[in-house]
Amino acid sequence: MNLTEFEALLHAQSYGEIVTVEKPVGYLMGLHQHTFDACALITAGEITISVAGVETRYGVGDIFRLPAGTPHLESAVALGVTYRVGRRQIAMS
Repeated sequence: MNLTEFEALLHAQSYGEIVTVEKPVGYLMGLHQHTFDACALITAGEITISVAGVETRYGVGDIFRLPAGTPHLESAVALGVTYRVGRRQIAMS
């Protein structure tokens, strides 16, 4: 899937904010959560997302989805990562 197709998918699924995120080699983020649903396409490097103790690695061309409020860890230690991500705000109670 190319970036144009990915962004069309995000718009069709009501992701209002679309941004590019870059994280450097050595990037680590401790346990946290977001107030938005995320859907991202990896464009360079790789990232590991850990949810409930299960680690999943995403590389170039992979898409990951993370529902709002999901506690998770992130790391891009070896290569760093760049991804295009859609964010869909969710009302948290």
